[in-house]
Amino acid sequence: MTAKKKEESEDVLPKKEIKEEKHEHKEPVKAYFSNERVLTESSDNARELYNQSRYGNLLEDGRVQLSLIEALYLIDKKKLIAYDSKNKAIDFEKFLKKSQKVEPNFWVRYFVYRDIRNRGYIIKTALKFGADFRIYDRGVKPGEDHARWVVFPVHEGSNFTWYEFSAKNRVAHSTKKRLLIGCVDDEGDVTYWEVRWLRP
Repeated sequence: MTAKKKEESEDVLPKKEIKEEKHEHKEPVKAYFSNERVLTESSDNARELYNQSRYGNLLEDGRVQLSLIEALYLIDKKKLIAYDSKNKAIDFEKFLKKSQKVEPNFWVRYFVYRDIRNRGYIIKTALKFGADFRIYDRGVKPGEDHARWVVFPVHEGSNFTWYEFSAKNRVAHSTKKRLLIGCVDDEGDVTYWEVRWLRP
């Protein structure tokens, strides 16, 4: 078993090529933060977030249920406006504080989520696999094919035992996915380490 550091110049999670594109200005989707979850309005724009980039889960009534990390990312990108129970808009900082109370390690997980989304990949939660996230190859949407990686975000100053490390490897191996460790430094930069099994 070896761990290999993946630099930005390598072919695992390369940066997305930036192209000049003209997009129509769209109104941000409205969403409501209540009971530790975020639900969008039922609108074409909300459904487009799901259909094009697979943000959240599409509900039968046409609304989209977003994870806290997805919602924060969309707020940061000015694609979503979240409201509280008093119908007051929640800005990025307030939403972050609320989310950190709900989810442990939220800030580190958000840095990894944001970095992978900014690279042009679809990233979804992977709780049923025993990981934080699963990542799909570019151009692949959930339901069309399996995710390629599972990723565990960690802060560069954190540590875990060999038992914990081995458990993460078993999760990836049992789900037939590659294992990535997303290591976040104090400046919010992310370095990826891919772990693979090797036969001597």
